[in-house]
Amino acid sequence: MPESTTQPDADSRSFGDLSGRRALVTGSSSGIGRAIALELARAGADVVVHCARSVNRGEIVAADITAMGRRAKLLTADVSEEDASAELIHRAWKVFGGLDICVNNAGVDLLTGEGAALDYTMKLDCLYAVDIRGTTLVSRAVGRKMRAAGGGVILNIGWDQADRGMEGDSGELFALTKNAIMGLTRSLAVSLAPEVRVNCIAPGWIRTAWGEQAGDVWQERVIRETPLRRWGTPDDVARLARFLVSDDAAYITGQVINANGGAVR
Repeated sequence: MPESTTQPDADSRSFGDLSGRRALVTGSSSGIGRAIALELARAGADVVVHCARSVNRGEIVAADITAMGRRAKLLTADVSEEDASAELIHRAWKVFGGLDICVNNAGVDLLTGEGAALDYTMKLDCLYAVDIRGTTLVSRAVGRKMRAAGGGVILNIGWDQADRGMEGDSGELFALTKNAIMGLTRSLAVSLAPEVRVNCIAPGWIRTAWGEQAGDVWQERVIRETPLRRWGTPDDVARLARFLVSDDAAYITGQVINANGGAVR
């Protein structure tokens, strides 16, 4: 009788299963990062939660993960600083004895809160320091360790309008920032292959803190520009993240994948 080519272990597990995986999600005390951290835990992963300053909210996320029966640990670090980024990866690696997944979600909020009052140049400096430099430093630090350990997955967060443009100061600043991250993703995927996969999600109109308070003009624009006729949610992004970091996406690397309800303009 010919040998069976089926793989019972792979076929019997649930889609997007992350049982036994160890993940770090930067900027995971709220918004998209929080949703991703919780979704990875639902899939079976142990999760290192990260924040720069929002310790109370980060502790709540870690507690929610623990309540699911998964392990969780909150770490704080300013990812814009090279030493702090390297130390974050060193500490996160030690928490569970390694990392299989790293999601780079940390970014500056320049639409709500204190950041909104900064001038153009100061916003540019903040975005470069945290979003671009931070993502790069964390990715390189964790990528080297994953490659030496024999495997891993890095997932970055871009923006669906970065490569087609959006009017206004915020459009310019975020296009510059997220195009850099999306380009970094493609190059890192080549640099770290074949041991480490690197992909990027480009969210569209996602109802986070800014979306919840946006005025009628923006609410109407979102519906008009989105074929699915609704805002996206952090959970919409999180479910895609779960797939991309799982073995079900084992042949996907170097890709920027939109999560935007079909928006094309």
